[in-house]
Amino acid sequence: MATESPEYEQVTYETPAPKVARIVMNRPDRRNAQGITMTYDLDNAFKRACHDDQINVIILAGAGDHWNAGHDVSGEGPNNPSPDQVVGLCGCFGGKGWEGPYCREREIYLEITERWRNAPKPVIAEIQGSVISGGLMLAWMCDLIVCSEDARFRDATAVEMGIPGVEFFQHPYEMSVRQAKQWLMTGGWMTAQEAERRGMVNAVVPREDLAARTLELAENIASRNSFTMKLVKQAMNFAQDQMGRKASMDFAFHLHQIGHMQAMLTNGFPVDLDSLPPVIRANIDKLIAARKTAAG
Repeated sequence: MATESPEYEQVTYETPAPKVARIVMNRPDRRNAQGITMTYDLDNAFKRACHDDQINVIILAGAGDHWNAGHDVSGEGPNNPSPDQVVGLCGCFGGKGWEGPYCREREIYLEITERWRNAPKPVIAEIQGSVISGGLMLAWMCDLIVCSEDARFRDATAVEMGIPGVEFFQHPYEMSVRQAKQWLMTGGWMTAQEAERRGMVNAVVPREDLAARTLELAENIASRNSFTMKLVKQAMNFAQDQMGRKASMDFAFHLHQIGHMQAMLTNGFPVDLDSLPPVIRANIDKLIAARKTAAG
């Protein structure tokens, strides 16, 4: 297995088999929480794999016990991408009022995830452990999902943050509408087995077999005509979009922003503080205090 990723801080880039690239979120001490650094490491790695004519299939994996804990809210690292990192046309990250946060989330959560979803090569998620809120976005932009028996999924944005779901609102296209409603309204965990029953994942395998089984699937697809696989992906993505997926996602993104604004107007912070679990609330309180101190 070749590993070539000296230019990345929080991602490793591997070529575990001919025609297969394996991109690994490499922040296990933070359960691979996604901040600005990881976002643009991922974008660079996806671009690298897509532009490499020797690569036919991409695997997205996560180091450590858990695949992805969602968006990084620790306050560590840069808050916004640098001008040379930005890949979309939405700027004004320092805009007044809600303009800055709106443009920031549009760039780093909605548009960049949609861009990855439409990558011209098949992408397979290799998932273990917990996948929480923002982590779902990374899973759902993948074409296929193989997960371990201990994998579990949760969108905590509605019950804990006062937001009607993550920015990449794929929920009603990953399961039935009634299942998605209950899942968001209760904030419960979905097991790997339930995710498979709902059609959200392709296969559930023993944890010790996860990497091998995912690679086996990747090699199977990589052995096919690469242009045909590209066309299959485009056809399926287009069919889903004709069902209203993109329009629904854009609408839900704006409702997501309304949820943030409501929280900001009522308690001065863009999530509902009163609904947060005690541990997360304590971390947020520290972050707010640090910002006040920095502001003088």
